[in-house]
Amino acid sequence: MAISGAFPTMDLPNVSSALGILHPVCITKGRNAEVWDEAGQRYIDFIGGIGVLNLGHCHPVVVEAVKAQVDTLMHSAFNAVPHRAYLSVVERLDQFVPLPYPLGCMLTNSGAEATENSLKVARGVTGRQGVIAFDDAFHGRTLAALNLNGKVKPYKAGLGALPGPVYHVPFPSQDSGISSEQSLAALERVFDVEIAPSEVACVVVEPIQGEGGFRLLCPQFAKALRAICDQHGILLICDEIQSGFGRTGKRFGFSHLGIEPDLLLLGKSIASGLPLAALVGRKELMDALPKGALGGTYSGNAVACAAALAVMDIMQDEALSEWGNVQEAAIVNAYRRWKASERFPMVGAMTGIGAMRGIVFEDTENATGAEHLANLLVAGRDAGVLLMPSGRKRNVLRLLPPLTTEPDVMEEGLGLIEQALETLKA
Repeated sequence: MAISGAFPTMDLPNVSSALGILHPVCITKGRNAEVWDEAGQRYIDFIGGIGVLNLGHCHPVVVEAVKAQVDTLMHSAFNAVPHRAYLSVVERLDQFVPLPYPLGCMLTNSGAEATENSLKVARGVTGRQGVIAFDDAFHGRTLAALNLNGKVKPYKAGLGALPGPVYHVPFPSQDSGISSEQSLAALERVFDVEIAPSEVACVVVEPIQGEGGFRLLCPQFAKALRAICDQHGILLICDEIQSGFGRTGKRFGFSHLGIEPDLLLLGKSIASGLPLAALVGRKELMDALPKGALGGTYSGNAVACAAALAVMDIMQDEALSEWGNVQEAAIVNAYRRWKASERFPMVGAMTGIGAMRGIVFEDTENATGAEHLANLLVAGRDAGVLLMPSGRKRNVLRLLPPLTTEPDVMEEGLGLIEQALETLKA
């Protein structure tokens, strides 16, 4: 049975049917990697709010920080009356983000809003409009961010012309089968046929694609891209909304590539579940727009800022490395066990790096990879583990358990996935 995309047993009369619901459960409580629904059923959560909960549900340090902030100040619109929590977050980000130059920063409500503002900065700084993005990318659901996304369905279908111009090239990765040389040739073609590099404001790229299937950008290509951007005065924007804040065992994914972006998009696990994101980058770029050009009523809410400060206190390099190594070992060992057993022919390659891992599901005689994965999600939920797909064909299982998941819970969750795999028909 494949997932229908809607609650089959729950009444949702006031929720837009355009919202695709993945699992027909309504959770009421969470603790680290465990959640409970309204009926008291326990699940192990390998979705983590789609990468928002790298520190798990209700981390006690974050909870205490939020409670203390609620008692002091809940909100002030920073661009009207500044507040200390916002100032503390941007000061801390200057230390937390491993870049050697002084940073400028603005806080936003969401990753999509950070993306939109990065395009605003890139246009304002360069005086250009063109953008290069990548196949299978995902950068948000607002209109300009939407056009950066590297697939049509379901995000861009039927919407007509979107803000641009945006040009896409293949994403080079050992996980995609696209080489650095192929992507560089495609980029050269764009410059020869579609738009001159002197008219391109920025290149937007995920160091590790999220929605695209947990694929690591080729480091060789990343270095070549950095050189091309420098040569032509193009800003390089790294989207770390999903790959950042420890997901890969390092603070940010670009550290795996040996490059330094001009602008960096942050979000998701920055505030452990509270709505906060950020655009950070070279200070001279972030200061280039006229006063009042950046801002937002709720951007940098005081309570969300308190959570972000607690997150950065907890995410020290030693802890991230330890959590990442332990979780990577558990996932890789389970995957190797499944492959070695030869019982699951639909289980294909593993993608990603560190604790940011995906598993490709291949077509077999009885079903496509996407159908196998859809059925796995149902069987996994029935067994007690919540899972999520990714990839252009929706055939890549993405694993996003909290980095802080207890080893016994992690092994239990992986065991439940194996139990669900047993139900699939090759």
